[in-house]
Amino acid sequence: MKTSGKPSFGLDLDVEFTQATIAVLTVSDTRTTETDTSGDLLATRAEALGHKVMSRLILKDDAGLIIQQLRAWVAQETIDIILITGGTGITARDVTPEAVLTVIDKEIPGFGEFFRHISQKSIGLAAMQSRALAGVAGATLIFAMPGSTGACRDAWDEILQHQLDSRTRPCNFVELLPRLVE
Repeated sequence: MKTSGKPSFGLDLDVEFTQATIAVLTVSDTRTTETDTSGDLLATRAEALGHKVMSRLILKDDAGLIIQQLRAWVAQETIDIILITGGTGITARDVTPEAVLTVIDKEIPGFGEFFRHISQKSIGLAAMQSRALAGVAGATLIFAMPGSTGACRDAWDEILQHQLDSRTRPCNFVELLPRLVE
């Protein structure tokens, strides 16, 4: 039962926006700073929402390097959220999910489930080839999505822009950040 004029879900403009700090990691053997359109999209949209992108990096598809970088960012108290693009497929070189699972304390299964559901609208049954996932490592949220710009656009527009906005009701990831660790 609704007891006030505020929406029970959606954007509540009476709530103050909370800025988060974000790192963007592109996992690719071929992308460069000039060709990293997926990383550009995530960084640009995060900043347009009001967040601060603290770091951007491109790493090869190497689980050891990915794990090392994720652990370094998680150890930095200044980074709240890590957005990863690339390496989530099923080929031999795709090792991002294994790296993320090594680093996180808790998985957030709903992210991957929702992402594949949304992707199915764009790419049909090929969506099942994505191993997009999310989790919590210490006080840091980590989201891993495919390397295509379209996939990153779908993930941002349909999931992340809402869940990374502290004004989204009834709840969102940003408001949980202070409670991820005791």
